[in-house]
Amino acid sequence: MRPAKAPFEFMAASYLIRIRRERAKTLGDMARFLRACSEASIFYHTFQSLESHHYSAFSSDFAQWILAACNEAALAERLASVDLRACISLEALREALAGKVEEHIRQNPASADRSAFEPFHFCESSDITVPLEQKANNLAELAEGIRNLGLQSLHYHFITSRLRLRLVTNDFSHWIEHSLQFPELASQLNGVDFYTNTLEGVRAEILQAIEPWVNR
Repeated sequence: MRPAKAPFEFMAASYLIRIRRERAKTLGDMARFLRACSEASIFYHTFQSLESHHYSAFSSDFAQWILAACNEAALAERLASVDLRACISLEALREALAGKVEEHIRQNPASADRSAFEPFHFCESSDITVPLEQKANNLAELAEGIRNLGLQSLHYHFITSRLRLRLVTNDFSHWIEHSLQFPELASQLNGVDFYTNTLEGVRAEILQAIEPWVNR
Protein backbone atom coordinates (compact mmCIF):
# COMPACT_ATOMS: atom_id res chain seq x y z
CA MET A 1 0.00 0.00 0.00
CA ARG A 2 1.53 3.29 -1.11
CA PRO A 3 2.16 5.76 1.74
CA ALA A 4 1.34 9.42 1.18
CA LYS A 5 3.96 12.16 1.08
CA ALA A 6 1.84 14.14 3.53
CA PRO A 7 -1.26 13.11 5.48
CA PHE A 8 -4.76 14.16 4.49
CA GLU A 9 -6.32 16.25 7.25
CA PHE A 10 -10.07 15.87 7.66
CA MET A 11 -11.93 18.97 8.73
CA ALA A 12 -15.21 19.53 10.54
CA ALA A 13 -16.89 22.37 8.68
CA SER A 14 -19.73 24.82 9.13
CA TYR A 15 -20.56 27.99 7.24
CA LEU A 16 -21.13 31.62 8.17
CA ILE A 17 -23.54 33.07 5.62
CA ARG A 18 -23.37 36.78 4.86
CA ILE A 19 -26.14 38.69 3.10
CA ARG A 20 -24.63 41.08 0.59
CA ARG A 21 -25.99 44.49 -0.33
CA GLU A 22 -27.20 43.39 -3.78
CA ARG A 23 -30.94 42.74 -3.80
CA ALA A 24 -32.78 41.94 -7.02
CA LYS A 25 -36.43 42.99 -7.26
CA THR A 26 -36.74 42.50 -11.02
CA LEU A 27 -35.09 40.46 -13.76
CA GLY A 28 -33.26 43.61 -14.81
CA ASP A 29 -31.78 43.84 -11.33
CA MET A 30 -30.79 40.18 -11.48
CA ALA A 31 -28.96 40.70 -14.78
CA ARG A 32 -27.03 43.68 -13.39
CA PHE A 33 -26.13 42.04 -10.09
CA LEU A 34 -25.04 38.80 -11.73
CA ARG A 35 -22.39 40.91 -13.46
CA ALA A 36 -21.42 42.85 -10.31
CA CYS A 37 -21.58 40.40 -7.40
CA SER A 38 -18.57 38.56 -6.02
CA GLU A 39 -17.35 35.23 -7.35
CA ALA A 40 -18.03 33.83 -3.87
CA SER A 41 -21.69 34.80 -4.28
CA ILE A 42 -21.92 33.10 -7.68
CA PHE A 43 -20.39 29.99 -6.11
CA TYR A 44 -22.71 30.09 -3.09
CA HIS A 45 -25.90 30.25 -5.16
CA THR A 46 -24.83 27.44 -7.51
CA PHE A 47 -22.28 24.91 -6.23
CA GLN A 48 -22.81 25.48 -2.53
CA SER A 49 -26.60 25.41 -2.71
CA LEU A 50 -26.70 22.18 -4.73
CA GLU A 51 -27.69 20.00 -1.78
CA SER A 52 -30.93 21.92 -1.23
CA HIS A 53 -31.91 21.46 -4.90
CA HIS A 54 -31.11 17.78 -5.46
CA TYR A 55 -34.80 16.91 -5.53
CA SER A 56 -35.73 19.89 -7.69
CA ALA A 57 -35.64 20.34 -11.43
CA PHE A 58 -33.70 23.57 -10.94
CA SER A 59 -30.14 23.36 -9.72
CA SER A 60 -29.38 26.89 -8.54
CA ASP A 61 -30.88 29.57 -6.33
CA PHE A 62 -31.04 31.86 -9.37
CA ALA A 63 -33.18 29.44 -11.37
CA GLN A 64 -35.41 28.77 -8.35
CA TRP A 65 -36.07 32.49 -7.83
CA ILE A 66 -36.70 33.19 -11.50
CA LEU A 67 -39.31 30.43 -11.52
CA ALA A 68 -40.98 31.07 -8.16
CA ALA A 69 -40.69 34.86 -7.83
CA CYS A 70 -40.70 35.97 -11.47
CA ASN A 71 -42.87 33.23 -13.01
CA GLU A 72 -40.42 32.90 -15.91
CA ALA A 73 -40.36 29.13 -16.35
CA ALA A 74 -38.63 29.13 -19.73
CA LEU A 75 -35.75 31.26 -18.42
CA ALA A 76 -35.50 29.16 -15.26
CA GLU A 77 -35.12 26.06 -17.44
CA ARG A 78 -32.36 27.73 -19.46
CA LEU A 79 -30.45 28.63 -16.32
CA ALA A 80 -30.94 25.10 -15.01
CA SER A 81 -29.41 23.78 -18.23
CA VAL A 82 -26.03 25.29 -17.30
CA ASP A 83 -23.98 22.25 -16.27
CA LEU A 84 -21.80 23.28 -13.34
CA ARG A 85 -19.48 20.34 -13.97
CA ALA A 86 -18.48 21.83 -17.32
CA CYS A 87 -17.58 25.27 -15.96
CA ILE A 88 -13.85 25.96 -16.00
CA SER A 89 -14.00 29.16 -13.93
CA LEU A 90 -16.46 31.19 -11.90
CA GLU A 91 -16.21 34.00 -14.45
CA ALA A 92 -17.25 31.55 -17.16
CA LEU A 93 -20.19 30.49 -14.97
CA ARG A 94 -21.11 34.14 -14.35
CA GLU A 95 -21.02 34.80 -18.09
CA ALA A 96 -23.26 31.81 -18.81
CA LEU A 97 -25.86 32.81 -16.21
CA ALA A 98 -25.87 36.54 -16.88
CA GLY A 99 -25.86 35.98 -20.63
CA LYS A 100 -29.01 33.86 -20.49
CA VAL A 101 -30.86 36.42 -18.36
CA GLU A 102 -29.77 39.28 -20.64
CA GLU A 103 -30.81 37.36 -23.77
CA HIS A 104 -34.23 36.68 -22.25
CA ILE A 105 -34.68 40.39 -21.48
CA ARG A 106 -33.70 41.36 -25.03
CA GLN A 107 -36.33 38.99 -26.38
CA ASN A 108 -38.92 39.99 -23.76
CA PRO A 109 -38.25 43.65 -22.86
CA ALA A 110 -41.34 43.96 -20.65
CA SER A 111 -39.96 41.32 -18.30
CA ALA A 112 -37.01 43.47 -17.22
CA ASP A 113 -38.91 45.81 -14.89
CA ARG A 114 -41.76 43.57 -13.78
CA SER A 115 -41.67 43.32 -9.99
CA ALA A 116 -40.87 39.90 -8.55
CA PHE A 117 -43.11 38.40 -5.88
CA GLU A 118 -40.18 38.63 -3.47
CA PRO A 119 -36.63 39.99 -3.75
CA PHE A 120 -33.53 37.89 -4.27
CA HIS A 121 -30.86 38.52 -1.63
CA PHE A 122 -27.34 37.79 -2.83
CA CYS A 123 -25.30 35.90 -0.24
CA GLU A 124 -21.87 34.40 0.20
CA SER A 125 -20.35 32.29 2.93
CA SER A 126 -17.18 31.85 4.91
CA ASP A 127 -15.94 28.45 6.01
CA ILE A 128 -15.49 27.78 9.70
CA THR A 129 -13.32 24.69 10.08
CA VAL A 130 -11.82 22.67 12.90
CA PRO A 131 -9.29 19.87 12.25
CA LEU A 132 -10.52 16.42 13.17
CA GLU A 133 -8.27 13.99 15.00
CA GLN A 134 -8.42 11.48 12.16
CA LYS A 135 -5.84 11.79 9.37
CA ALA A 136 -5.17 9.61 6.33
CA ASN A 137 -1.70 8.37 5.43
CA ASN A 138 -2.81 6.04 2.63
CA LEU A 139 -5.88 5.30 0.50
CA ALA A 140 -7.37 2.82 2.97
CA GLU A 141 -7.32 5.45 5.71
CA LEU A 142 -8.75 8.05 3.33
CA ALA A 143 -11.63 5.70 2.48
CA GLU A 144 -12.29 5.00 6.16
CA GLY A 145 -12.31 8.72 6.91
CA ILE A 146 -14.71 9.48 4.07
CA ARG A 147 -16.96 6.62 5.20
CA ASN A 148 -17.32 8.21 8.66
CA LEU A 149 -17.28 11.86 7.63
CA GLY A 150 -20.29 14.05 8.44
CA LEU A 151 -22.22 15.34 5.43
CA GLN A 152 -21.25 18.98 5.98
CA SER A 153 -17.59 18.02 6.10
CA LEU A 154 -18.01 15.85 3.00
CA HIS A 155 -19.61 18.85 1.28
CA TYR A 156 -16.66 21.01 2.37
CA HIS A 157 -13.98 18.66 1.05
CA PHE A 158 -15.71 17.68 -2.19
CA ILE A 159 -17.80 20.68 -3.26
CA THR A 160 -16.94 23.85 -1.31
CA SER A 161 -13.23 23.18 -1.85
CA ARG A 162 -13.75 23.87 -5.55
CA LEU A 163 -14.01 27.59 -4.81
CA ARG A 164 -10.63 27.49 -3.05
CA LEU A 165 -9.15 25.34 -5.84
CA ARG A 166 -10.64 27.45 -8.66
CA LEU A 167 -13.08 24.70 -9.81
CA VAL A 168 -10.16 22.60 -11.02
CA THR A 169 -10.50 19.80 -8.47
CA ASN A 170 -11.55 18.88 -4.93
CA ASP A 171 -9.61 18.19 -1.74
CA PHE A 172 -9.64 14.40 -2.12
CA SER A 173 -8.50 14.41 -5.73
CA HIS A 174 -5.87 17.07 -5.02
CA TRP A 175 -4.36 14.97 -2.24
CA ILE A 176 -4.53 11.71 -4.21
CA GLU A 177 -2.73 13.28 -7.17
CA HIS A 178 -0.06 15.22 -5.28
CA SER A 179 0.58 13.06 -2.20
CA LEU A 180 0.00 9.60 -3.68
CA GLN A 181 0.75 10.25 -7.37
CA PHE A 182 -2.41 8.56 -8.61
CA PRO A 183 -3.57 11.12 -11.22
CA GLU A 184 -5.93 8.65 -12.90
CA LEU A 185 -7.82 8.02 -9.66
CA ALA A 186 -7.79 11.74 -8.87
CA SER A 187 -9.42 12.44 -12.23
CA GLN A 188 -11.96 9.67 -11.68
CA LEU A 189 -12.99 11.10 -8.31
CA ASN A 190 -13.22 14.59 -9.75
CA GLY A 191 -15.76 13.24 -12.25
CA VAL A 192 -18.10 11.87 -9.58
CA ASP A 193 -21.53 13.34 -10.17
CA PHE A 194 -22.32 15.84 -7.43
CA TYR A 195 -24.72 17.65 -9.76
CA THR A 196 -27.72 15.31 -9.68
CA ASN A 197 -26.66 13.12 -6.76
CA THR A 198 -27.25 13.35 -3.02
CA LEU A 199 -24.24 13.68 -0.73
CA GLU A 200 -24.73 10.08 0.42
CA GLY A 201 -24.71 9.07 -3.23
CA VAL A 202 -21.53 11.09 -3.75
CA ARG A 203 -19.93 9.34 -0.77
CA ALA A 204 -20.85 5.92 -2.18
CA GLU A 205 -19.41 6.74 -5.63
CA ILE A 206 -16.17 8.07 -4.12
CA LEU A 207 -15.70 4.93 -2.03
CA GLN A 208 -16.52 2.70 -4.98
CA ALA A 209 -13.88 4.48 -7.08
CA ILE A 210 -11.21 4.25 -4.38
CA GLU A 211 -11.70 0.59 -3.47
CA PRO A 212 -9.84 -1.00 -6.46
CA TRP A 213 -6.82 1.24 -5.81
CA VAL A 214 -6.37 0.59 -2.10
CA ASN A 215 -3.74 -2.13 -2.39
CA ARG A 216 -1.71 -0.61 -5.23
